[in-house]
Amino acid sequence: MPLTNTQVRYYDSNVLRLPKDKRETYNAQVDRLIAALRDSLKKQDQITIKRVVKAGSFAKHTILRKTSEDAVDVDVVFYISGQKADEETFSSLSQKIYEALLKLYPNKSIEDFEIQRKAATVTFVGTGLDVDIVPVIENPNKEGYGWQFDRVDGSKTETCAPCQVRFVKERKDQDSDFRTLVRLAKRWRTMVECPLKSFHIELIMAHVLEVNGKDGSLDKRFRDFLLYIVESNLQEVIKFPENGAVSKFTDPVIIIDPVCDTNNVASRITEDERKEIVQLAEKSWETANFASVEGDFDLWKELFGRSFRVEDAA
Repeated sequence: MPLTNTQVRYYDSNVLRLPKDKRETYNAQVDRLIAALRDSLKKQDQITIKRVVKAGSFAKHTILRKTSEDAVDVDVVFYISGQKADEETFSSLSQKIYEALLKLYPNKSIEDFEIQRKAATVTFVGTGLDVDIVPVIENPNKEGYGWQFDRVDGSKTETCAPCQVRFVKERKDQDSDFRTLVRLAKRWRTMVECPLKSFHIELIMAHVLEVNGKDGSLDKRFRDFLLYIVESNLQEVIKFPENGAVSKFTDPVIIIDPVCDTNNVASRITEDERKEIVQLAEKSWETANFASVEGDFDLWKELFGRSFRVEDAA
């Protein structure tokens, strides 16, 4: 028999979801970092921080609690003004953030700091928290918007961190189980080593919600997420009511950013990865379907791991 909604929600609340006390601990740690880094950067020439926004899965409440397989990271977007919007400026800005982090935490190992493609990252070993500092050049003519740069290829992408957080909240307001389904899919992604990123999963799940609605059990709706990937082969253009005139793309997978019509958030997924994702989804759908029909909890563990449980231990 299928999992009941009560069972799925139990698993989400007690195993997947970040607990309230941990969220408060991480929030306090991030707030201290923001205050210190903001003060440090303010003293440097030509850097004006207009606003700071917590973003990503943490702000959207779709983040998973920390396990040996799932890391906990918080994206913090620093909106910068007074800088030219070009790759050289961004590289310089990332370096300044990186150096400021080194000075703020002189006792930390150098391995705890890293400059990535779009962020400078600091790791707090004690709590296991990674904080990604994402510099965005503010667009003074568009509230909440700015340009995010890729230091590897020099590309520039329009983004709106508050808008992305609002997008997920609006789906949660439409469907109270939306975040639960996203967390289920993220846990599945980790266990089967699927190339999909968290943002991809949020948007695919939002698309499935738009197409199928919120009727049906959570068991079935998770299977429908997998089935959509299988039946579409991830070759349909995924876009949203928030989008306007969408640009033409030739990438193997096209998922349009709901806050930027010219940004395909799946542009780095290769054709081989697309096929791999579809194959993983097909195999997982078959497993989930059989587990649902037979009421086999051990089969669900193949998709969600040994920690899968739907009730308190006896």
